[in-house]
Amino acid sequence: MSTSTNTAAVKPSTPPEPTQPPRLIPSLPDDLALNIIARVPRRHHPTLSLVSKSMKSLISSPLLYAARSLLSCAEHFLYISLRLHTSHFMRFYTLYQNPNNPLNPKYSLIPLPLIPSPSLVGSAFAAINHKIYVLGGSIKDIPSPQVWSLDCRTHKWEPAPNMHVSREFAAAGAFDDKIYVIGGCVVDNWARSKNWAEVYDPKTGKWNSVPSPIQIRDKWMHASAVIDGKVYAMADRNGVCYEVKSGNWETVDSDLDNGWRGRACVIDGVLFCYDYLGNIRGYDVKEGTWKELKGLEKGLPRFLCGATMANLGGKLMVVWESKNGGGKETEIRCAEIEVKTNEAGELWGNIEWSDVVLLVPREASIVHCLAVAL
Repeated sequence: MSTSTNTAAVKPSTPPEPTQPPRLIPSLPDDLALNIIARVPRRHHPTLSLVSKSMKSLISSPLLYAARSLLSCAEHFLYISLRLHTSHFMRFYTLYQNPNNPLNPKYSLIPLPLIPSPSLVGSAFAAINHKIYVLGGSIKDIPSPQVWSLDCRTHKWEPAPNMHVSREFAAAGAFDDKIYVIGGCVVDNWARSKNWAEVYDPKTGKWNSVPSPIQIRDKWMHASAVIDGKVYAMADRNGVCYEVKSGNWETVDSDLDNGWRGRACVIDGVLFCYDYLGNIRGYDVKEGTWKELKGLEKGLPRFLCGATMANLGGKLMVVWESKNGGGKETEIRCAEIEVKTNEAGELWGNIEWSDVVLLVPREASIVHCLAVAL
């Protein structure tokens, strides 16, 4: 007996067509939508991220920030680190402008997530593109080679490759998308001697030693800056500078060395800091002279207790502490100053705004401030 089986022809199933993600802006191609969204000021990004999932993903993507840079729409943002003595922690803040008050802007400091090693003391700082780097520092009086980077697009901390040697109170500066770190270590062995100065390339993720003459290798650095391709490192005795392109080391001009006080910044080749009378002045490297920044007599106090400065897109940002009478809080104050040189070669400043941006416990202090373009 034979048995036959009827097998129905089975058609191969057609795979479903992939679902296209929704467009950023309905009825517009995504490349055109990106061109539009990239022009929106960053203070509106939190609102944009609520529009859709694709918009939220774009707001934090490198693609958007690359487009902003190509369209010359990048904005400059100020980041400030404070030492909160009540917790002994260092915390970063960013200066925020309230978009709801366009006619009468109010500024405030917004706290960011804590750095994974918040108890670092004596770290150096540098910024490249969208990242801020915290270099070395000591933990319980023990210097560290550790490096942390803050992605200012997402405000997330990430570990970066360690330096070759441990450092505290080093000098640091960024030039040509590389970070140069100088000093901050005792030259008591071959490794520390070879790596007294190092350079970090974020593209390769590697540190390399920078050759340096032994007679300039001081340990402590109290200030640093980059001017015309030279990294300046100010030691307790004499400052030095390293010219990146030639690889040459030089001693700093005596007038600059004697007049440099506090945490300075550079705008159009002029180094700004405060003098021993608490006035802001600038050092013109080409002329080799100090000049008082005029026009600020009635708008700012004398910075006898110090101030920290940063170049915010060509504007001079000054941040300082102001004790709130006999109260338990300290005011963190900030001023934005437009700086110009007149026909006579004098430096003049115009205060665009000045205000209290944060109240902190009385024992708190400013560590550093620097600007990032996003």
